[in-house]
Amino acid sequence: MDFIDQIKSISQQILKLREQIQTEEATKSAFVMPFINALGYNVFNPMEVCPEFTADVPGLKGEKVDYAIIMDEKPIILIECKWCGGSLENPKHNSQLHRYFHTTEAKFSVLTNGIIYRFYTDTEKPNIMDEKSFFEFNMLDFHESNINELKRFSKSSFNSGELEDVARNLLYTKEIKRIMTEQLADPSPEFVKFFASQVYSGRLAASVMERFTDITRRSLKEFINERITERLAAAINTPETSTPSTEGQEVESESSSDEGIVTTEEELEAFHIVKAILREVVDIGRIEYKDTKSYFGVNLDGKATKTICRLRLFPTKKSIAIIDSEGKEAKKVLSSLNEIYGVAGILKDRARYLAQDETTQPEVVEQ
Repeated sequence: MDFIDQIKSISQQILKLREQIQTEEATKSAFVMPFINALGYNVFNPMEVCPEFTADVPGLKGEKVDYAIIMDEKPIILIECKWCGGSLENPKHNSQLHRYFHTTEAKFSVLTNGIIYRFYTDTEKPNIMDEKSFFEFNMLDFHESNINELKRFSKSSFNSGELEDVARNLLYTKEIKRIMTEQLADPSPEFVKFFASQVYSGRLAASVMERFTDITRRSLKEFINERITERLAAAINTPETSTPSTEGQEVESESSSDEGIVTTEEELEAFHIVKAILREVVDIGRIEYKDTKSYFGVNLDGKATKTICRLRLFPTKKSIAIIDSEGKEAKKVLSSLNEIYGVAGILKDRARYLAQDETTQPEVVEQ
């Protein structure tokens, strides 16, 4: 089985078992150990994957990290595990791993809840773990590029020297993306001035800057929304992609009788896959569904005008339709529900778009 197929298999296991896993130990057995095994390390050989590895801190004896991956009799990766239903945001988790990192020869450490894997190293100070992870892998939302980066940590590919440079580049890329996200939401004066100075020849007085702040924010959102539409068209449109019909019919459909509508297990499974994909983008409590006679819709806040996608899961044909920035459908035929992961990035783009601007959403039209 190829590496990506092993990861997909574990991902499916997580979807099936996550609600039943209630302890950290169960998380390790069901999710983390298969993950380590997929990387090519023998979890049944304590000389290669050592559980409860001793990482004593001066003045604190008995400190143990959950797993240490060993190569040439030296630890190369430390892994600290938490329960799959818990968050990794607790500062205590990082400080704990920070202590372990400082007392061993390992150059890489991982904090995980069996779903999210955060990778750390020491780009800033030798042998001192960075506060920020350089790479994060989400078992329920990954792309080919993520798989390629993850594979660098496999037994067959591991090269500590090369990974140090990779880690540094990934960290800088991650931080630049974070800054870009912040600027999109709330552009700084310096950011606005850069664009304004390219198109405005007058003096950038306070009133001009205020006007260009709004223009910059709006222009960036429009640019991103246009890219989302192009991406939809390029990535998932098929010859049967629909054109919009009469506007407003969607709202009418939402308010029509539910008589004769049966929500199937397959539709609920698809709904949970979409929720798992979107959990990193919006609060999953905002993601709801509306079953109608013609499709199974997933929306934000229970509003028809915030439709994320529509699923049509008929016995003879299955498809997912993602709504673009103009309220039109872009469809992709599905041979299995697993193929929903293939449009994860587009689903997240749509959800971000709906969440970023609460007042100017186009009316979603019936297809």
